Formats: sequence, structure tokens, C-alpha cells
Amino acid sequence: MSDEKPSSIVPLLSLALHRIRSTPPRIIASPATQPRRAAVAIILRVAPPPNHVFPAPPQPSAEGGSPANVPAPSLTEFFQLDWVNAPGARPEILFLRRDRPDGTEGGRMSGSGPTTRETHVAFPGGKTEEGDEGGLYTAMRQTWEEIGLDLAESSYTPIGQLDDREITTSLGKRLLMILSPFVFLQLTPQTTPVDPSPGTTLHWVPLSTLLPKPVGDGPRWSSVSVDASSRLAPRHSTIMRVLVRLLVGGMKFPAILIPASFYADPTLDEKSIDEKRAHVESAGPLPREHSLQFRPRRVRTDETLKLWGLSLGMTLDLLAHMAPPDARRGGSSATFLPPDAETELMRVPVMAPSLASVFPRFGYPDVNFWIWVFGKRYRAVIRGWESSVRAGGTNDRRINWTGSALTTFYAAVRKALVVVIVVRAIFVLMGLLFGGWLVFMR
Repeated sequence: MSDEKPSSIVPLLSLALHRIRSTPPRIIASPATQPRRAAVAIILRVAPPPNHVFPAPPQPSAEGGSPANVPAPSLTEFFQLDWVNAPGARPEILFLRRDRPDGTEGGRMSGSGPTTRETHVAFPGGKTEEGDEGGLYTAMRQTWEEIGLDLAESSYTPIGQLDDREITTSLGKRLLMILSPFVFLQLTPQTTPVDPSPGTTLHWVPLSTLLPKPVGDGPRWSSVSVDASSRLAPRHSTIMRVLVRLLVGGMKFPAILIPASFYADPTLDEKSIDEKRAHVESAGPLPREHSLQFRPRRVRTDETLKLWGLSLGMTLDLLAHMAPPDARRGGSSATFLPPDAETELMRVPVMAPSLASVFPRFGYPDVNFWIWVFGKRYRAVIRGWESSVRAGGTNDRRINWTGSALTTFYAAVRKALVVVIVVRAIFVLMGLLFGGWLVFMR
């Protein structure tokens, strides 16, 4: 990858973070019947080029003490630093790979080689607990507990919050919780050492692998196959699961492929872990002369990570802030969408990439056709989002566009599934009657 692409992304990242900081997020209040909430941390950094020469650190004062504490740069000052604007500087985003609770690996990729495996990535975060002071506190606490990264340190600054998202059951029938994504920026060229929980690995992924050409390398779109019966049929009813699998088929969610072999971080040894935790939990700063010892973490090189679902939606929410003005008004950044999204999702405009990129396709063409038939309200929501963006430059904060799109889309899916099942049942019944007539009447 050439140096020109990463360096050209830095101004777009600056634009996005200033937009996020100045734009109030759309907050969804928790209903009384479902007060559960969660929060995640979207952590960004700019990796300096390997050959960049940094100035010598400040010398101790004349009294023999430690060097004077240098105040953290503001957001504007950060993007004026030499190492941030150096040729070859690479903006990156942090994803986590979590092992499954039962310790099993991800399924084999369809059409992949015999040694290739797929796993899914997400952001650090989790559920809000009693005593949390808000979503920002939840995101910071969960990040510390999960990977040992203290976002309260001066090396990091909170940028702002993206729009809240609703997490629902299958087909959007019942609200489970409200999810709040918070964006953080690392202000230093070196990343604070981490202590991930067992089974968790960190992957710093260049934004160039997620951005469309010519700014980035163009995302490598794939899909995640999900058995529709696991979401539509009762868990303990084998007959219903088999019946739904035969009548409806499978579901495919768009996903972006992320190679896992390039972006793993080192971790601390046990002694350094204990010392760092003691400093943080006692609210004391880590001494500058403290030497942190690393131990290498082995990372599989035969697996491919997949970004999909909520994590993909939040990532594309972030990337949408990086789109140039012409793209935000319907310009030439349609590669924010999967290659077949324009056909399968009824010509969804580029203004809402996260809306179009997280919806599933079904394995049977007639299911997708009936979703289109009943998707008039869904398409009206997308057109409303587009009109709002073109009129005001940013979407109308009073309207829950993501929630409205999900609600109307899955309402169309439910109607389509009813029609498909009824039509299939009619054809099966007609086939049985015709077969009986051939047997008994001839």
C-alpha cells in the first residue's frame, strides 16, 4: 500500500472527529418496560511511520525532579503534530476478537481453503451496571475490565458519541436494550500496554482497508450466513426448525473481511500487569521511568476476521462522517455499500450506508421479492434520511432514522415470510391433492 493513501486519510479523520464533537448525538430514552442499556468504545489512533524520528524527550528540571508534565494537545493541535501528518502515518481503529464461550473456533468459510477459518470482531464494551455514572463511564469501565486499557489516562481523549442504537430480538419484535457508541482518540504515538482477558485479542485495523477507493483500498465485502430457523423457530422445537429451514432457507448478512495476520498488539507480562493495575486502581499516574516489559502474543495467521451486524453499522456510522461533502449529498462513494446492495436493497442511497449494510438477504429469491413488495414504508424512511441530509447537511436529530429503518424493514420481512409460507403451503397442498388424484382416480 502506498504512503499517499494513509496520509490523505488523516485530514478526513480530522474532519470526522470535529464533526462528531460538534454534532449532538440522537439519544434514545429507555422505556420503563426495558431499562437495560450498554455502551462500547470506538478507539482510534494514528500510527506514525516506522522511520519517523521523534525529538528528544524533555530533560529533568534543575532541581533533579521529573520532567514537567506536558499538557495533552487539543483535537485541533493533535492534527497539526508533525508525526500525525508525516508521510506514511496510518489512522487505525481497534477491534476485538473474542473466542466463543464454549471455546470453539469459528465455522469454515464458504469457498475458502482448507486451512482458513473465520471469526467475528467487535468493539470493547458491555452492559451498564448499577452505579455507572452514564454511558461514557460504562464504555471506559468495560474497556478497562476487558482489555486493561485505561481511557481515563491523558493519552486518550473522548471525542463524542454516535447515535444510540436499538438492540432487538429476531425480526425486531421486542426491544432488548439501547446501545451507545462512544468515540475515543489516542493522543500519543505509542499505545498504552494492554492486558486483554483470556480468549480476547486486539487488532488495530487501518482505516484504509474500510474506506472506498480512491481514498482507501476499498472494503472487501463478504457475508455471514445465519440459519433462519435459529432466529424464527422455537429453540427446543426440532420439527419447527426443520420446517422453517425448508420453507425460508438461510439469511446472509453483509460483512467486511479483515485479515488477522497484520494487526496484533503485544501484551504485558504478569509483573507489569500487576504494577499497572495497582497504579490505576490507586488513581496514581504511571511513573515515566517505569519500564514495561512485553511478552509476544501468538496470533493465528490462517483465520479471517469478519466485521458485520451492529459493529459494522457503528463503523459505517463513523466512516459516514469522513465522507467528503459531495459524497454526503449523494456523490460517488457508493462503495460504502456492499456490491449487491443497490439491487437487493431497492436502490438505497449512499446517505445511509449503515442502514443498507446491516440488513440481511434471504436465500430464496421470492422472499426478497416479497420484502420489496411490502417495503414501501422502509424506502420512504430512506428517502426521508436522504432529504434531511441534503437539506441541512446533517440528519434530523429529532428522528430516529436507524430505528425507523429497522422497524419498517423487519415489518416488511415479517409480512413477506407470512406470504411465502402461505404460498408454499398452498402449493404443497395442491401437489398432494394432484398426487392423490393421479393415484386414486386413474
